[in-house]
Amino acid sequence: MYLYAVLFSRYKKFAIFFALLSGVILILMYQAIKPKPFLPIYQPNMVNPELVDSTLHYTKRYHKIGEFALLNQNGKTITQADYEGKIYIADFFFTTCPSICPLMTKNMAEIQDVIMDDPEVMLLSHSVTPQIDSVAQLKKYALDKGVNDAKWNLVTGDKKQIYRLARKSYLAVKTDGDGGPYDMIHTENFILVDKEKRIRGFYDGTNSEEIEKLLKDLETLKATYMD
Repeated sequence: MYLYAVLFSRYKKFAIFFALLSGVILILMYQAIKPKPFLPIYQPNMVNPELVDSTLHYTKRYHKIGEFALLNQNGKTITQADYEGKIYIADFFFTTCPSICPLMTKNMAEIQDVIMDDPEVMLLSHSVTPQIDSVAQLKKYALDKGVNDAKWNLVTGDKKQIYRLARKSYLAVKTDGDGGPYDMIHTENFILVDKEKRIRGFYDGTNSEEIEKLLKDLETLKATYMD
């Protein structure tokens, strides 16, 4: 017994060190082999059919946000080129909306605060009442809501083009329509778009928990470009 006690005393520190080293190695091995978080690349056939234009119901691949040319709050024409190499978050709103839009804009402004110094990420809000939301109206709204022109474009323009984007590109609207005079869309969806113009997530822009999830997913998405 005395011999065992002497041996234990002599090698106690080594045993503790070896146990700790083994634990660190196991943790590092687990970190190396566990799958990294990955966001789905949404195709129309993966989305609630109510949100997808009937012409796209069976589209299983290659879906991307379509080309566009719209005017922002400064009267500048905004196109896909302005979002080249960027991740962005898109939504649809109107400046005179009394219901969900104020909360959506507030939440988008909070996202703006988070990404302010992040050159990879931008925001894009489309007016669904472009006949009311002129450039001047958007500018007034932008100043009132604290919109940073370098990070966040509020855009207006051809109604049919905007409604086509909402329904056929962003898959954000349940109602059918052609963007005509009596067509009106109202959606709370925020859409996360990657650098390849693919949809990577949908979020309720009026729900704080969904905004938190969006921000976490944004970090996951950004990490995929670091490999």
